[in-house]
Amino acid sequence: MVPKSSPDSSRSQTLDRGVRALNLIATSPKPMTIDEVADQLALGRSVTYRIIRTLEDHRLVMRDASGRLAGGTQLVALAGGVRAEMQAVAAPILTELANTLQMTSFLVVSDGQEAVTVQVAEPTSTAAHVAYRPGTRHPLERGAPGIALLAGLDVQPGERTEVAAARVSGWAYSEGEVIEGMASIAAPVSTSDGATKAAIAVVHLALSLNSHDVAPQVVNAANGLGVKLS
Repeated sequence: MVPKSSPDSSRSQTLDRGVRALNLIATSPKPMTIDEVADQLALGRSVTYRIIRTLEDHRLVMRDASGRLAGGTQLVALAGGVRAEMQAVAAPILTELANTLQMTSFLVVSDGQEAVTVQVAEPTSTAAHVAYRPGTRHPLERGAPGIALLAGLDVQPGERTEVAAARVSGWAYSEGEVIEGMASIAAPVSTSDGATKAAIAVVHLALSLNSHDVAPQVVNAANGLGVKLS
């Protein structure tokens, strides 16, 4: 249960409830029902429903086809300033990784149940490489970047064995799950408080190299970014 804030006449109780609800929904590893939110916040269902409707009006919360709640598209815009700072710090790390491995590197963050590529660095001295576009989206449970992001979370019921393996090894590998014929290696970017902020990944032609040779360099890049963001 999310703890209640201490009473303070100088603060808005309604806003406090809304912020706690938004934080709960946005950080949940899976979409929540209104009843689950109400239980976690120790609020009545009618009060919770009004909070959710207000958050929906501002596109901070959205419902899926089953009516469950997840973070809305406006959260991406609100996080823009934080993400811009992350991208500025990540840029030289991605560039160095791309040029060292001679393959495209990219930074991925989670948006609800999707993995979104927000930054790409292409090698500058290779004759040919795989192009990858910022804005590319795919389900979190598919592809090495999504698996790496999930590996940064607590164990979830029914999660893929690849997520559990990545949690142990520190990196994930996938082949043909996002782009046919392409493989990817990714590692979670975690800060000193244990929070996973993003994933760093590289993409290459499947079967073109030994993933165990590449993975340590991807992990080092991710760890380096995590330290700088801490």
